[in-house]
Amino acid sequence: MAVPGNGFSVFFLVVLMWSSWMVASAGNFYQDFDITWGDQRAKIFRGGQLLSLSLDRTSGSGFRSKREYLFGRIDMQLKLVAGNSAGTVTAYYLSSQGPTHDEIDFEFLGNVTGQPYIVHTNVFTQGKGNREQQFYLWFDPTRNFHTYSIVWSPRQIIFMVDNTPIRVFKNAESIGVPFPKSQPMKIFSSLWNADDWATRGGLVKTDWTKAPFTAYYRNFNVQTSRTISSSPSGAWQGQELDANSRRRLRWVQKNFMIYNYCTDLKRFPQGLPPECRRSRHF
Repeated sequence: MAVPGNGFSVFFLVVLMWSSWMVASAGNFYQDFDITWGDQRAKIFRGGQLLSLSLDRTSGSGFRSKREYLFGRIDMQLKLVAGNSAGTVTAYYLSSQGPTHDEIDFEFLGNVTGQPYIVHTNVFTQGKGNREQQFYLWFDPTRNFHTYSIVWSPRQIIFMVDNTPIRVFKNAESIGVPFPKSQPMKIFSSLWNADDWATRGGLVKTDWTKAPFTAYYRNFNVQTSRTISSSPSGAWQGQELDANSRRRLRWVQKNFMIYNYCTDLKRFPQGLPPECRRSRHF
């Protein structure tokens, strides 16, 4: 039998539980990040709610989080460099420090006007990367803000765009593949010139007459309960892709993936990395 008022009580309990594992919500760039390079090319606006990075012929710019995280869901809304962005790279990633660092990368490779951005993803473990997957986006990322997310748990890493998964990197330690799970990481972002490789392998150079190039950031959000000093908990840790998300993942990988290290036989003539033989969603 239903008891009057129980619905509200359950709703309140859910809200209370949700808030208990949300370490950071609606982050403030003044409070959560330090501008690390670029002088006045990196700017914070609107009371800490909006940040911009710019690149000109002299320098790019960048920022990093004040805190380190070990597992969690990281969301950031970006509006990428508009117009002729060829030669530029906007990087948004998690990284620890040192020669055996771990790293989880989003990089957005600019292009000439009218041509699509390339989203470059990579996972480094113990200082070794070489796990690249690249995608076109199914929208213009320069017209509006879009949400780019990294969901990092001890079981897997999910790369998401507007809550659509584009890549899953699973923990395959059982077959000898290192997985980033012991080094806390900070959040980094930068806008820099990479016209030696970023656009068509370096064939298209940066057009400095279009400078400065500017990218914008807002609505930073972290769901995590583990910094260096706390223990892990949180609903994000158990996040698995439901049937609809798996269909979206397959749709993205079928229609928008343009490079996958797991199918690059020329690059790995002695055999593909072991994780590639385990799951097509790596």
